[in-house]
Amino acid sequence: MPTNQILLHLKKHGEKLDTEIADAIGIPLATAQIHLAELTAKGKVMSCHVTRFIEGKKIEGVVCRLAGYTPPTAPGRKST
Repeated sequence: MPTNQILLHLKKHGEKLDTEIADAIGIPLATAQIHLAELTAKGKVMSCHVTRFIEGKKIEGVVCRLAGYTPPTAPGRKST
């Protein structure tokens, strides 16, 4: 069940950190990491380890996004 929720969340919100996914779905971080590792092994999710500095605070995590999914183009004028 959490794997389906993770896939739906990534499809709706795009690339997210593992901590953001766990918070949004309401599952523990360790559980989210296990499911994300399974999805990555199956090739449904692409992930990479990142280090970000937000307001001088070091945040390490795993960024995940759907594999092979291209979001629809944004509405509005297109550049020529």
